[in-house]
Amino acid sequence: MRKIQIGNCAENVVERADYPPQRIKAILGNETVAVLGYGVQGRGQSLNMKDNGVNVVIGLRDTKGRSWDLAQQDGWVPGKTLLSLEEATTKGTIVQYLLSDAGQKDQWPKLKPLLTAGKALYFSHGFSIVYKDQTGVIPPKDIDVILVAPKGSGTTVRRLFLEGKGINASYAIHQDATGKALDRCLATGIAIGSGYLFETTFQKEVYSDLTGERGVLMGAIYGLWLAQYEVLREHGHSPSEAFNETVEEATQSLYPLIAENGMDWMYANCSTTAQRGALDWFKIFRDATKPVFEKLYQSVASGEETKRVLDANSRADYREQLEKELKEVAASEMWQAGQVVRSLRPERMAKSKG
Repeated sequence: MRKIQIGNCAENVVERADYPPQRIKAILGNETVAVLGYGVQGRGQSLNMKDNGVNVVIGLRDTKGRSWDLAQQDGWVPGKTLLSLEEATTKGTIVQYLLSDAGQKDQWPKLKPLLTAGKALYFSHGFSIVYKDQTGVIPPKDIDVILVAPKGSGTTVRRLFLEGKGINASYAIHQDATGKALDRCLATGIAIGSGYLFETTFQKEVYSDLTGERGVLMGAIYGLWLAQYEVLREHGHSPSEAFNETVEEATQSLYPLIAENGMDWMYANCSTTAQRGALDWFKIFRDATKPVFEKLYQSVASGEETKRVLDANSRADYREQLEKELKEVAASEMWQAGQVVRSLRPERMAKSKG
């Protein structure tokens, strides 16, 4: 672990080199990690740990659902490494609680009695602990409670691992009952495929995560794209032109440059006309949207957002309503244009010809 200084802020950072395979084995060699849930995070994290030599079992609610079938396809064996939630929780010494937020609330009364003294309860999101008044998730005092939150989807966690890379992730200790919570947390954090880990708290993780998802990661970025696309279309630009100028150039050209070298480098390597326009307009967009982000943050901090999530995700028709909303997005002209534009990328054309 080392400290890094960014401006006037010092942060604790753990790198992969701090937890090489032999250290992970020394810490986790006698542990069994029970991964509850096989969604995108559960799948990615469990497969990476398995490949890193960690003893892993999977726990699922439904033995006849899609997740059970997918887990079997990935090599997990029913009755041995593929179990019910209760069996996996009993067997696990580190229990990764990776069900959906609504699922965590629903299953908690059945699983809490199985979290016996000395175990570790692991989260990848601070939701259930921070909003315990809404979820009822209050861990026993005699277990460790830890968090590793990858800054990306489970699909990315797995893909980067297979490429020999690692995803950035945050870590936090909520409760250290055994004196081993930090080592358990960090060793598991590297074993799931993290490239480096930065310190946070459960509360800061969930506040930043919920704000980010609703903001620039998903909600705000789509809102901005849609607004620009609609303005261009209303002024007579074709769907292809509107989509390329709004989404395709951003994701295929400019965003990768920002990821590699930073915003200043991307600005410096664009035309002088683009530079001037960006430097003139970014503050206008910041000033227009900052009050919206403040409103969003307060909605997260107050618990209003989590109440909406739990209410919606607990409805019997949740899946049907979700599919309906997603189909509306897919059927919109903007994403129909996107489907066509993506199919015309040179690498797609080359594959189809091959």
